[in-house]
Amino acid sequence: MSDTDLTYRRYKDGDDEHYDWDSDVVTQGESYVCPTYIQRTPPCQSACPSGHDIRGWISIVRGLDKPQGDKSWKEYAFERMTQANPFPAIMGRVCPAPCQEGCNRNNLEGYVGINSIEQHIGDWARENNLAFAKPETESGKQVAIIGGGPAGLAAALFLRRLGHRSTIFEAHSALGGQMVFGIPGYRIPRDVLEHEIQRILDVGGIEVKLNTRVGREVTVEQLEKGYDAIFWSVGAVVGKPLRVDGGEAPNCVDGMSFLRAFNDGSLKYLDGRILVIGGGDTAMDVAAVAKRIGEVANLDASERPEAVFDGSGSQRDEQAAKRTDSDCWLVYRRPIAKAPCTKHELEACIAEGVEIHDSLAPLEVMLDDQDRACALKVQPVDWSSGKMEAHGEPFEIECTLIVAATGQTGDYEGIEGIANDWKLIDADKRMQVKDKPGHFVGGDAVNPHLLTTAIGHASIAAQGIDKYLRGEVVDDRPKVEGHHFDLLKELALKDLSPEVYSHGQTWGTNSAKWSIHNFEDRADADVIKTKSLFTGHFSYQPVHARDEMDVNVSNVLGSMIERFTGLSEEMAVTEAKRCMSCGFCFECDNCVIYCPQDAVYRVNKSERAMGRYVDTDYAQCVGCHICKEVCPTGYIEMGLGQY
Repeated sequence: MSDTDLTYRRYKDGDDEHYDWDSDVVTQGESYVCPTYIQRTPPCQSACPSGHDIRGWISIVRGLDKPQGDKSWKEYAFERMTQANPFPAIMGRVCPAPCQEGCNRNNLEGYVGINSIEQHIGDWARENNLAFAKPETESGKQVAIIGGGPAGLAAALFLRRLGHRSTIFEAHSALGGQMVFGIPGYRIPRDVLEHEIQRILDVGGIEVKLNTRVGREVTVEQLEKGYDAIFWSVGAVVGKPLRVDGGEAPNCVDGMSFLRAFNDGSLKYLDGRILVIGGGDTAMDVAAVAKRIGEVANLDASERPEAVFDGSGSQRDEQAAKRTDSDCWLVYRRPIAKAPCTKHELEACIAEGVEIHDSLAPLEVMLDDQDRACALKVQPVDWSSGKMEAHGEPFEIECTLIVAATGQTGDYEGIEGIANDWKLIDADKRMQVKDKPGHFVGGDAVNPHLLTTAIGHASIAAQGIDKYLRGEVVDDRPKVEGHHFDLLKELALKDLSPEVYSHGQTWGTNSAKWSIHNFEDRADADVIKTKSLFTGHFSYQPVHARDEMDVNVSNVLGSMIERFTGLSEEMAVTEAKRCMSCGFCFECDNCVIYCPQDAVYRVNKSERAMGRYVDTDYAQCVGCHICKEVCPTGYIEMGLGQY
């Protein structure tokens, strides 16, 4: 999209609809309503499953919200962003960024590169060894956390900040869950992950028991007796098999088993064409790994991939020298444009040589005389009617390995009774397990989704656990969830807190020092949309994208380099300045400049803070609405006393 394609006008040619006169009444340039300042949630935060205060920490990066004393802005931004998500360097790399899809700037030239800015801050924090603050209080309570993946680790940190100690019970030999055993290392560098995990453990008060499976080494009854609450973050670690005749063949495996074998170093190469069934991010990871590890011809039975999966054999490092490019096909039953995977991951797989064969429904796995899969019979289908209909004759696709990446579920052996019929755990709005007081849950055990979704669950559950441990009512969550900007906290940081109210009769509350008289926080109930902004204020500024490594068909074999390189400091700051600060003041001065009565004025510098940049002299204001019209962020509403 070019600059000439965009006009950035509030009105288009032919617009002739008047305002809703019930809320906007202006007669000869005056009305009976005056401006007030209303904080709303930007759609980036609303779309983020972890409830990031994205606008807040971007305001720090761009230099609007300045730290106190000699603290660097990067440290200040790190502190703000990790209130919601303790893995900035990881999430900045692998999160598919629903926040960017929700960004209002998409209606101009394109979203703000939130992920790239987050990665820059996360990498800087690691390089400078930033630590999390230790808790100020101790509750004396202990929480058992079952599973050391993103939800369990995040819950441990969030609970620690509330003064509670915890013990993480992890069935595997390392913490990290899907970040270690599911997502390939070229997407999540292991040194980065280990650092961000250790930063959590360094807070203290978090005990870790590895190789300890609940239901085997320790019982649920023991946990209920020894701990004040339990948080289940067991994940969905079991891939669903291919449910067609012949799908039980030894060289038919689920996507989770494939990725686990690759990530633990036991799967080093393939032995012929691999068919990856599915269209989600797990399918993309399997296909991308297949292209990287390549294939070796004429393998002994003990070296074939299925021997690695069932533990009956192993693969040798010296065979890697014989690897050639693998023949990888992605088979998906819907049109590939409808696939739920991250668009970039699909595009990367195609660039790396993965063949896409869509609108094909698996019918049967064809077996050879050794009962191994030798082909997949598929039915071409058509979706133009809105439902799947056969279209053409079935045919067979020859292969040596079939990987089903069509979903995953939990493993509840030894802990029966907590999961439902779909092997997931039912939870209420505060993530408390249904009919089990004191038991809470989060992550893929509730609903297999994104890493950041698991972290968001952990935040909600930690709040619920805290209320439970304190004997308070575990109430409902707000309509718009998240770590919202708090003006009172911001004022307190700058020693500008309102004076204590005497609760006596008084006049002139609009100038009283105990009141923030013309500000309302609607962030927990209202998301601001583009139509509420004055987009004409913004100039054309294309996204400053991260550089992407040129991994393609010619060089993908053996490539384990990261796909992206991070932004420089200058680029990160420049990209942050593209943020439109939807629903909050970003100090553009439009309302001050355009007010014909000089009723809107800047707050004295000694009293200024984020959200307290301008004020209104209501003795001068005539309700002309101009300040509202020229406010780029939709922060100003007309109708003081009506909201």
